[in-house]
Amino acid sequence: MQIFDVVRTTLLSAVVAAATFGSAGGAMAFDDKVFDDNGAVKPKSSPWAVFQFGFSAYKNGHKDQAVEAYRYAAENGQLGATWKLARMYAEGDGVDRNDFEAFKFYSEIVEQDVEPGSPEESYISDALFALGNYLKKGIPDSPIKANKVAAQEYYMRAAANYRNPDAQFEMGKMFLKGDGGVKASVRQAGRWFQLAAEKGHAGAQATLGNLLFQSGKVVRGLAMMTAALERAAPDDQPWIRSMQEEAFALAGEADRRTAIALAEDILTKGAAQ
Repeated sequence: MQIFDVVRTTLLSAVVAAATFGSAGGAMAFDDKVFDDNGAVKPKSSPWAVFQFGFSAYKNGHKDQAVEAYRYAAENGQLGATWKLARMYAEGDGVDRNDFEAFKFYSEIVEQDVEPGSPEESYISDALFALGNYLKKGIPDSPIKANKVAAQEYYMRAAANYRNPDAQFEMGKMFLKGDGGVKASVRQAGRWFQLAAEKGHAGAQATLGNLLFQSGKVVRGLAMMTAALERAAPDDQPWIRSMQEEAFALAGEADRRTAIALAEDILTKGAAQ
């Protein structure tokens, strides 16, 4: 799954701003300006400054301080801090992994009134997608049970309102299977796969390519699957390879050669055309 460029940019700007307080040594020098003797963030501290410190502390390996800083910043309106806490709990990064805690932080994010186009929209988009994933399967030993209809609603919000390619891919799969309360429709599935594929989503490119191949567009479909396999993340490569190799074995020699050349063109242009 992709980490969105806007999120990277936002966090990078936090690093740059934090650099005004110094590098590794400077981050620790800022410690007594943020925390009291009991290890708690001092009252009336600037939430943005504490968020900056938290990011600097995290990058320098002081994740316990980062968590406390993020908590304070999150409680005082810093959406980026809430997102960082959600990710840390979801990944067990600096804290014990706790998907239910992550779910609660993601839920706080999507409750915020952030319009599409806002600098903070990537946090909402990512949180909606994460909540969809949790609801799709449920969280063991928690009140969150599998609910594919609710998952579809979160995916749809992320896909339609925020153009999230991962959510668009999930919507494509749901329409393909008639899952999550939607009626099965290859046409609707293809529409969502196309939107995600245009953003470089390898899974969507491969699945759309397979649909094209099955519909008789052999060269185009095989080319898209071949290009997708080249771009895919390691976790996605096995299922895409299986799909591509099956199609490759069925295609004629001339179609294979043309498809390989077209796949190179797709890779050069950087998107599914």
